[in-house]
Amino acid sequence: RPSTSASAGAHHPAASPKPSTPPEPPAGSGTGRRVVYSLGQKRVWLMDVRGMPVRSFAVWPGTVNPDPGAYAISKRTETGTGSDGVRIEHVLYFAGKAGVFVAFSNAVDGASPPPVAPDVKTGGVRTGKADGAALWTFAAKATRVVVVA
Repeated sequence: RPSTSASAGAHHPAASPKPSTPPEPPAGSGTGRRVVYSLGQKRVWLMDVRGMPVRSFAVWPGTVNPDPGAYAISKRTETGTGSDGVRIEHVLYFAGKAGVFVAFSNAVDGASPPPVAPDVKTGGVRTGKADGAALWTFAAKATRVVVVA
């Protein structure tokens, strides 16, 4: 029979795992309903109409980053092939730079993007599968995207 310790029923708050809390959205990232993309943190926040984060997640940026500023979702494509040759879905185009389109997407198989050679220009901002689905649902065409350093 397993032994019991005197502290078996005691509550130890420090020992209880807490769910990790994502960082606050960057200052100066706008107000109202929008997508916030931090280049430095490699993170996206989905902000509701009150300016409160409803979801936040890490992303894998491509080799071409948009300049900081305000953009809008200009095109939505359900599926396609990324510039890295990976089958992608939930593609949300919002910027362009150096002849490369910049878009959020997730790999159909949910994998993170493979490393690419530094001279290859990719504009995909890859998300996890569940995060890509949430972003797709949240960001209709013309949804504001605020890119911060």
